[in-house]
Amino acid sequence: MQRTMKIALIGAGMFGGDVHARAFADLQRMGISGNLGRVGLDRWARELADVQFDLVAVATRSRASAERARENFRASTGRTPGAYWGEKPWEDVLRDVPDLDVMAVVTPDHLHTEVTLAALRNGTHVVMEKPMCLSIEEADEIIELADAKGLVVCVDMHKRYDPDHLRVQHDLSTRIGEPLYGQAVLEEPLEVSTSTFKWAEQSDPFSYVGPHWTDLIYNYFRSKPVALSAVGQKKRLVREGIDAYDAVQVRVEFDNGMSVYFHNNWITPDDFEGPVNQGHEIVGTDGKVESDQQYRGLRFWYNGGGSRTVNNHMTRDVRRPDGSEAYIGYGVDSITVGLVAACRIKFLGETREDVDGIYPTAADGRITVAIVDAARRVRDLNFRYLQEGKGTPVTARFGEDGITIIDPCRIDEGPEAVFQRIYEKPI
Repeated sequence: MQRTMKIALIGAGMFGGDVHARAFADLQRMGISGNLGRVGLDRWARELADVQFDLVAVATRSRASAERARENFRASTGRTPGAYWGEKPWEDVLRDVPDLDVMAVVTPDHLHTEVTLAALRNGTHVVMEKPMCLSIEEADEIIELADAKGLVVCVDMHKRYDPDHLRVQHDLSTRIGEPLYGQAVLEEPLEVSTSTFKWAEQSDPFSYVGPHWTDLIYNYFRSKPVALSAVGQKKRLVREGIDAYDAVQVRVEFDNGMSVYFHNNWITPDDFEGPVNQGHEIVGTDGKVESDQQYRGLRFWYNGGGSRTVNNHMTRDVRRPDGSEAYIGYGVDSITVGLVAACRIKFLGETREDVDGIYPTAADGRITVAIVDAARRVRDLNFRYLQEGKGTPVTARFGEDGITIIDPCRIDEGPEAVFQRIYEKPI
């Protein structure tokens, strides 16, 4: 009997229309076994070798983008998925494909929750982009439903699978002693906030790309946040009529005593030599790790092209003997692990608990959501107080009693008003 995984892609913009769509196209043609050695899951290569992957639907807000994604997929695979569009096209997908196995959620950040919950209620596994959502309450709702249904919610935290980061996690993090402090930078081009995304005002650069770093640092040490401070600036984008933060800086203290600064912006000039500027470093009691993910060592220039750098680790094409190209990299690896988890449940009779250790889970994603949620609140208060000449005094505390916003400017309302409990479950 043919074993098939039916997949729907919800969102086909910058990341969905490129990385997800190309990854699914390769799966449609070649299956998943060839990818498993890259992520240490080749133990299941033979057992999953005959599994077929079928992208049955692509769904976007507009008809033009849905049809464009469908035609691009047809051109590369010969397979024509259904095209859906509208305000809630995932509902039509689930109506037409009730036995859908996996929904890939690549919508704008603030729309993740509704799509994910709809998939889970249908009994469908989810592979979703980071952040899982923007609210800790929504994160709990997703986790509760996924647990009740025994379904996979894999959050695409692809920086975990960068080979340099794997070396840090499994080797160097144990050699530098106790972690003391660090910083992580990810700066996106201006076009992301001004033209690529139409929803910049509903997000911010830290909420958008900061989760990559918060998850990576958490995954290195499995240490939870205990305190946070955050500030942001609005200067460049307001010139474009966009009421959004240009840049956000967040400092997080973790329960292992480590303090890390996260710096993010999405206003890097278009003529910067790389797609993004990114890197991180960690200082320990016995050493230090420095990792520059922007300049990997390959730099080139030519007439009319300027000086450029590229990241061949994220995704790259590998030429096959027949002239076609395999699409590989750590950007694909993080999708692969979620699909393997879903396959093992469907075809090998395993449970969600059996596979939870092989992919970035919703429970992991909840840690990042807690940081993002608190950072957004603290940042906005500090931005307002700074305009009023009161400095940036607001911080957040995490613990077994939940999340508390500490706002000294509320002292006039009474001492108890300074400590505002915004969430009451353990972090």
